[in-house]
Order: sequence, then C-alpha cells, then structure tokens
Amino acid sequence: MKSNPALNLPNTLTGFRIFLVPLVVVVLLTEFHFEKWFFFNREELAVGIFVLASLTDLLDGYLARKRNQVTTLGQLLDPIADKLLIASVLISLVELHLAQAWVVVIIIGREFTVTGLRMIAAIHQVAIPAGVLGKWKMVVEVLAISFIIWGNQRDWEWVKLTGAGLLYFVALIAIVSMVEYFVKFARRIDLFREDQA
Repeated sequence: MKSNPALNLPNTLTGFRIFLVPLVVVVLLTEFHFEKWFFFNREELAVGIFVLASLTDLLDGYLARKRNQVTTLGQLLDPIADKLLIASVLISLVELHLAQAWVVVIIIGREFTVTGLRMIAAIHQVAIPAGVLGKWKMVVEVLAISFIIWGNQRDWEWVKLTGAGLLYFVALIAIVSMVEYFVKFARRIDLFREDQA
C-alpha cells in the first residue's frame, strides 16, 4: 500500500501544534481547585505547553527541508498553526488582564496584514520571503508571552513586567516588519496596474 506523502513527520508536528492550541488556552483560563496539576501549577504547565508548541514550529520546518518533505498541505497549515497559537494565547492574556488589548491588536493585525499581502502575491506568482525582523519578532514574542505567564505568580512580578516590556517591543517590531513587507510587496507588484483582458 502506497503511503500518503502529506502524512509525514513535519505535517504531523504541525497538526500536533494545532492540537496544543486549545489545550494551552484551557490551562490558562481555567481556575484549578487544587494547587498542582501533574506536579505543575497552572503557569508552569501553560508555559511548558506553549514552549513545546513553539518548538514544533522550528522543528517541522527544519525537518521538512532536511528530509525533502515540503508539501502543499504543510505550506498551508504551518502559518495557520503559528497564527492560531500566538493569537489564542495573546487573547487569553487580555482576558486575564495580563496584556494590553491595543498591543495585542497591533500584533495580531500585523499577522492578518502580512498574510493578506502574501495571498495577493501568491495570486501573482510572486514569493515574498520572511524578513529577518519577522523571524526576530517570533523569538521575542515567545519570550515575552512565556515571561508574562510565568510571572503571573507570587513574588514573580519582575518577570511579568519584563515580559510586558518585551511585548511592547514585539508590537514595535511588528509595525516595522509590516512596513518592510509593504515595501517588498510594492517593489514586486503594482496594485494599480490594470490586467490586460
């Protein structure tokens, strides 16, 4: 029986990341009636799940390229999984009053904008690769969210404040990198050009 090339390890990791999204949200937004859950408190468990999900983002792309298992399904699901994870956790932080709503709107809005630009570029068969700023944004984003969640416990206020400061920095990077995408997009595609019939 011939195996399905879409059901490979990188795509399985991407699917696993999507599975972890509702799990981390439930852990974040559910009040435990006991002190520990599997020997971890809520904050520790939420950070562990979030970091694990973030690491699968690095691993699935690396494995797909190394094993020559880049598929259309993977290219579709990977960015969706990334945005689901980040958006869900950031919205949860707003619900918990651990993050400012306007900062989260900037970060998530940037993701929608860049995705839209890439979709338009794809229609015109133009590739817009991720910039260095976009990659750094993801790294700082993971650190900021982890610090905010981890710091939401007694005597860890300085960790939470550090995370909040990093999240403001993420918002700044998001704006700058979005402008970078717009510039790349404008150089490759003329939105005002009328297609020839």
